Amino acid sequence: MSRIIGIAAAQVAPVPNDPEATFAKFEREVRTLASSMPALDLLVFPEYYLTGMGSFDAPPPPGHIERVAEEIPGPLTDRLCALAAETGKWIVPGTIPERNGDQLHNTALAISPQGEVAARYRKLFPWMPYERSVPGDEHVVFDIPGIGRFGLAVCYDGWVPEIMRTLAWMGAEVILQPTYTRTSDRAQEVVLARANAIANQVYVVNPNIGALFGTGRSVVTDPEGRLLAEGGAGEEFLTLFLDLDLVSTVREHGTAGLNALWKQLRDAAPPFPPARLGYDAGAVMRGLGPLRAPTAPAEIG
Repeated sequence: MSRIIGIAAAQVAPVPNDPEATFAKFEREVRTLASSMPALDLLVFPEYYLTGMGSFDAPPPPGHIERVAEEIPGPLTDRLCALAAETGKWIVPGTIPERNGDQLHNTALAISPQGEVAARYRKLFPWMPYERSVPGDEHVVFDIPGIGRFGLAVCYDGWVPEIMRTLAWMGAEVILQPTYTRTSDRAQEVVLARANAIANQVYVVNPNIGALFGTGRSVVTDPEGRLLAEGGAGEEFLTLFLDLDLVSTVREHGTAGLNALWKQLRDAAPPFPPARLGYDAGAVMRGLGPLRAPTAPAEIG
């Protein structure tokens, strides 16, 4: 059975500093995608989109994130779950500021078509000193039945290879990475998305906020790091189909038919203990065949 999933990486802009108007816009976008492209299964939105947070040309007022923060579950997640159930889609609505006692987390959610919170991930690596959310303490993956395993990461997490590698150890075949970047380092983030895909032989879906100062360039990469889609500077939906069997193929036969990364990590891992523990525990190792030498060794150099 093929494992193909239709996705939309939504490069969208909030109504600056108006969460309620932004949510109404978000509802229209979800319903439009669901009705006009019914073959899509998964809709992924940017980091902090639903906060309505503006950019340099419309900066949020002091304390904006604190004012819009909510507990999970709460009124906002109830609305998100109702929308997912109405449209029958998996929705990753970017991230929301989650109130947890006197702490605030930057939290990504995955909402199932049954209207349930299937996964909650608190960003592990906030962009300090600019972001004041409290880091989470766990990596999060979730399964879409009949398709495969998906990992959640957020924006600056992509600069920490260990986060993306751990999601791959846990069996993630697709990493969903909502992002809010309005600065000149977006060029580096595109490189990192491709590098994380190559190093872990996973798809990376990385929607960035759009149509605000310095934003855009959302990307979707395949397990060999090829750009499948890249956004411009405005608002747009990157819609495409991911074949998760390609992940299995690349992991079995190697990137470009050469680099059987996970087999070597399993059978000849580097000798340092933290890596060894991760490789031994990795769900990604299951089902891979032996690491074979070529019948005629290639000349090197």
